[in-house]
Amino acid sequence: MKLDLKLYRGYVNKEELVVFGHLFESWAPDKYRIDRRGIKHTYAIIHKFRIKPLPNYEVKLKFRDLEVTTKTQKDGYFRFTVPYTDDLEPGWHEYQVTCKMFDFGMIEKGKLLKPYPGKFAIISDIDDTFLVSHSNSFFKKLYVMLSKNIEKRKIFNDVVRHYQRLSNSGQDKKDAFNSFFYVSSSEWNLYDFITEFADMHGLPEAVIKLKNIKTGLRDFLQTGRGNHDHKFIKIKDIISFYPHLQYVLLGDDSQHDPFLYERICKTFPMNVQAIYIRQTGKSPKPKVQEVLKNIESMNVATCYFANSDKAISHSEQIGII
Repeated sequence: MKLDLKLYRGYVNKEELVVFGHLFESWAPDKYRIDRRGIKHTYAIIHKFRIKPLPNYEVKLKFRDLEVTTKTQKDGYFRFTVPYTDDLEPGWHEYQVTCKMFDFGMIEKGKLLKPYPGKFAIISDIDDTFLVSHSNSFFKKLYVMLSKNIEKRKIFNDVVRHYQRLSNSGQDKKDAFNSFFYVSSSEWNLYDFITEFADMHGLPEAVIKLKNIKTGLRDFLQTGRGNHDHKFIKIKDIISFYPHLQYVLLGDDSQHDPFLYERICKTFPMNVQAIYIRQTGKSPKPKVQEVLKNIESMNVATCYFANSDKAISHSEQIGII
C-alpha cells in the first residue's frame, strides 16, 4: 500500500499549537504539475478527487522538543491541537509528521506560523478575490478549472501589489511581515494548486483553510458549492486564536463574502479594521452596497471595488499601507 501524507501550514500562539493534514492510500498518482496541458491537465485535476483516505491510522508530530501522537479521522484528516508555551521567535518554523505502516513509513515536513507583532493580519478569500474563477457561473467555473492549467489561470491586476503592501505595512525588520490567511470554499483536494498559484505570482505566504476533502467524481461536480458556514467558522477560529490582532478581510461579491463578513464584524466588534469586496460583475450589487453600509455603521472601513488600484488607494487613505 502506498502512503501519501499531506501536510498543511499550521500556526501557533503563546499557549497552543495547531498542525493538520491528510493521510491517503493514494494522492493523485500523477500529481498536478504546472507543465500539464490539455487532456493531461483535465485528468490530473479529476484525479485529485479520486482519492482513498486512510482512517484511524497513527500519525506522530515532532516540533522541537514536542512529540505527540494522534490518529486520522474517517476522511483521513488529522489535527494536532496541543498546549505549547515555549518561547518561539515570530515567523515560519519547520515541523515534521511521521506515519508508520507495517514495515515501512514516511516522514513529511511542514511549516507553521508564529505571527510577527504588527498593526493587523489579513484574511482573504481565494476564488474571484485574487484568482479569476467565474464563481457566478457553475459551468464556466468548471470549464476553466478543467481546461486551463496553472500557467493559464489569471490573477486580477494589481492584487499582488496590494497584498504585498499589506504584508509589509508597519514592519521595521527586513524579514518581518503581517500574517496572511487564505480561507476558501474550495476543497483540500486543490491545496497544491492554490499554493503553487500563489507562489508563482508572488502572493504572501499564508496559512490556508479549505473545505472538507472530496473523495469521488460525484463530489467533484459539487466543488466549491453548498453551504459556506464553514468559512465563518474558520475565520472565527483564526480571530479567536489571535484575539489581540486587528484584521483586514478581503472577498468578492460572487457568493456570500459580504454577508459572512458582516457576521464576523457583529461577532468581533473590536477586531475588524477594514473590509474589501471585489465587484465581479459589470455593476455593483445593491444588496452588497446595503450590507457594506451597515458594516460601516459599526466603525469598520469598507471598499467595494472593481479594480485593485481603487483598493490600494483606499488602504493608503485610511492609513493601513
